[in-house]
Amino acid sequence: MAKVKFTKEIYTKWFKQMMLIRRFEEKSAQLYGQQKIRGFCHLYIGQEAVIAGTMTALESNDKLITAYRDHGHALACGISANEVMAELYGKVTGCTKGKGGSMHMFSKEHNFFGGHGIVGGQIPLGAGIAMADQYNGTKDVTVCFMGDGAVRQGALHETFNMAMLWKLPVVFVVENNEYAMGTSVERTTNVLDIHKIGLAYDMPNFQIDGMSCEAVHEAMLDAAKRARKGDGPTFLEIKTYRYRGHSMSDPAKYRTKAEVEKYKSIDPIEVVGKTLISKKWASQKDLDAMEEEIVQEVNASVEFAEASPYPEVHELYTDVYVEDYPFIVE
Repeated sequence: MAKVKFTKEIYTKWFKQMMLIRRFEEKSAQLYGQQKIRGFCHLYIGQEAVIAGTMTALESNDKLITAYRDHGHALACGISANEVMAELYGKVTGCTKGKGGSMHMFSKEHNFFGGHGIVGGQIPLGAGIAMADQYNGTKDVTVCFMGDGAVRQGALHETFNMAMLWKLPVVFVVENNEYAMGTSVERTTNVLDIHKIGLAYDMPNFQIDGMSCEAVHEAMLDAAKRARKGDGPTFLEIKTYRYRGHSMSDPAKYRTKAEVEKYKSIDPIEVVGKTLISKKWASQKDLDAMEEEIVQEVNASVEFAEASPYPEVHELYTDVYVEDYPFIVE
């Protein structure tokens, strides 16, 4: 794996991006408790280094698709905090006009193809997006995220087979936070190193430290280069950890406090912050100022969502079918 020289700009971007996701998710949890946000809500707290390291390794036209724990991915792709918060509120100013909610963030403008509530449903879609880029002759790469529970779905195996057969430019990423809902990986499989599933398809596969932005960036950079050259997909098992329950309704009593504290001791936000200070690229005062600016951005997004209207009744009938479809077969 090629070593990358990480700059002040990259570390600063990681810090800001992860801090935005963390403070946004904490505010979302608070609002959910106040019943401002309804339905399902899955927080990304603890896993921020996965998406932060990924984004700095990709190019602007690359595409992302993920599962329902998608607030962090949406923000990292460039969807504004206002649009994401308004979507959580079910308001028309949300990124999917208030129709998708927490689990279905989308933005064509930002090459973010969701947010999918069906477990594993995004896996064949990710390969399909990559196939379109291959067909159109671009050098773009699709990154398809999934949780460790999703790898038990049969669609993964069918997709892996086709992706390798056709050498599709896709990077499959399992964010292994060790628990599929409340069930540990150890209770669901004899193969604890999930990346080894790729061996059955001769797919390059690697296990990565997901609490390290540097490790994620390097692995994603190598995988994306492989895809751009036409060498096909890569399967990355990125070992991470969520500090909160599976969803807002999960008290997470199946984990010990010691286990959670172990991972909090290597919180990627704190690690990146300490790196910026140790390299004299920022002072604690600088980091505090960045955090305060982010807190203001998140608070402003709440005000935006509160002030936004709900969709009108006629919106039920829009965005259901594609209008004026150009390929009509008679």
